[in-house]
Amino acid sequence: MGNTYVVRYGQMRFLGEFTGVNGQEHPRGQRIVVRTERGTELGEVLCPATDRTALFLENPATGEVLRPASAEDLASEQQIAALQRAGFEACREFIAKRRLQMDLVDVEAIFGRERMVFYYLSEKRVDFRELVKDLARALQTRIEMRQIGVRDEAKLLADYGDCGKPVCCNTHLSRMPPVSMRMAKIQKTTLDPSKISGRCGRLKCCLRYEFDTYQALEHDLPAVGSRVVTHQGQGRVLALEVLAQKVVVEFEDRRRILVGPEEILGVEKSKARPLKDEDDDRIEH
Repeated sequence: MGNTYVVRYGQMRFLGEFTGVNGQEHPRGQRIVVRTERGTELGEVLCPATDRTALFLENPATGEVLRPASAEDLASEQQIAALQRAGFEACREFIAKRRLQMDLVDVEAIFGRERMVFYYLSEKRVDFRELVKDLARALQTRIEMRQIGVRDEAKLLADYGDCGKPVCCNTHLSRMPPVSMRMAKIQKTTLDPSKISGRCGRLKCCLRYEFDTYQALEHDLPAVGSRVVTHQGQGRVLALEVLAQKVVVEFEDRRRILVGPEEILGVEKSKARPLKDEDDDRIEH
């Protein structure tokens, strides 16, 4: 038996553990031909599969590496792309003809021609049985219809984000993390929806990356609204400077001063109900 590798494949960038060719090593970045549950596909080797990589993979697909991709295999990608364009146009015509309430997003033709996957958006349930028959007759292959959300649409079609780098969902993210407005608030990010929304129209995934650190640092500070006793007198916490590990305190004489935790002698907790994630407008994929 060959070694096992983590392989990325398909337009949705699926991750799986695949058994390599017996007696061969597959370096990182190597293009390979693999057999998956969908058929014969092109994939890319990411790394050897280990106990550590297993911690980051949820229900990974399994399969086997058939061979390193040859020049002919890679050249055939152009034919696959042409087939996908033809399938997209045919599907749009059939959708219009049958007046189906669905928006076609993308088409994926499996490398081995075993099937074509059509990704679409729809707010309602769509009866596409006749559409599948139309496509099967026209394209002479097995048809799979897959309904996706707006974040998956960005994963398929988006290119670059506001940061100037390729969008996270189309590079390293294997699943979309839940993101809430609280994550933007604690990081003192602008709350302008147009500036904190990604290409999918939902809150940016990157708001999630540093949230755990901010939350841990916030835990060491008195809550907003708390009354505190300092060497300079008593006051009320108006705001938190989480990264600086300081709080803005308004004293009884209306002075507002930045105070560090080491200067606080005592804390009377606020009676206000603490803010929870579910209080925010959470936007998930």
